[in-house]
Amino acid sequence: MRLPKDRNFALRWLRDLLCGLLIGAGAILPGVSGGVLAVVFDIYRPMMEVLTSPRTAIPKYWIWFPPIAVGWAAGFLGFAKGIAAAIRLSDTITTWLFVGLIVGTLPSLFREAGKEGRGMRAWLSLLLCAAAVFSGLFYVSRIANVSVTPNFWWYNFCGALWGMSVVIPGMTSSSVLMALGLYQPLLEGLASLDFFVLSASIPGLVLTVLLLARLVNWFFRRYYAVAFHGILGIVLASTVVIIPTQYAQGEALWSALCCVGGFLLAFLLAKLDTKV
Repeated sequence: MRLPKDRNFALRWLRDLLCGLLIGAGAILPGVSGGVLAVVFDIYRPMMEVLTSPRTAIPKYWIWFPPIAVGWAAGFLGFAKGIAAAIRLSDTITTWLFVGLIVGTLPSLFREAGKEGRGMRAWLSLLLCAAAVFSGLFYVSRIANVSVTPNFWWYNFCGALWGMSVVIPGMTSSSVLMALGLYQPLLEGLASLDFFVLSASIPGLVLTVLLLARLVNWFFRRYYAVAFHGILGIVLASTVVIIPTQYAQGEALWSALCCVGGFLLAFLLAKLDTKV
């Protein structure tokens, strides 16, 4: 009788490790929200409970978090190195891989958003959030061409955006950083484990998570359908904004293949989550 339990425990551990890996990567992948992936993989609610009510939540969920934490750290730092190398090879193909991953999570996110109904306010939230995020990011990245010089305070700002993407599903910090011209230098600093970049960005991340956790948790409990449909709108809009419009020779085919690969990866993880 113990064999099935042991096998299920190992499967759960592997699943949590993979989910943590993708959630950590989602904090730095353009257009991807680590918080959205946490929702899709059913980790978001336990995580918010731990942040808001640690005394009661830690004894209940402690067995989940070691593999998630290990995966998150590996995804956050390891993917930074890989993504920096991939972007140097082809920014366009790498972005399409991210788009495929996002699209693969949309069915699960749509189901999650409708768990408590889809009233008029929910659909209005989706449309308003999508319009606001699309117009803002499109203006900053395509029209105003805003770019800033990275320094200690800007790296703190990067950390704060990461923290927001952890506790606010749908907050795509990397898309904003790309629009401001901070993404590339930040990624290079993470890839080389630059102490200045890490020491400047991590405090902003931790403080933002601690300050926003209770507020976000309250809002989601009070206005669940409105909040999650707003998230869906944010995800859709931020994904459309980062879609490349210019291609070098041969990039279109590789972009399509990488997009399909990203979609299949997200789809298979959703299947694994259902089995567990």
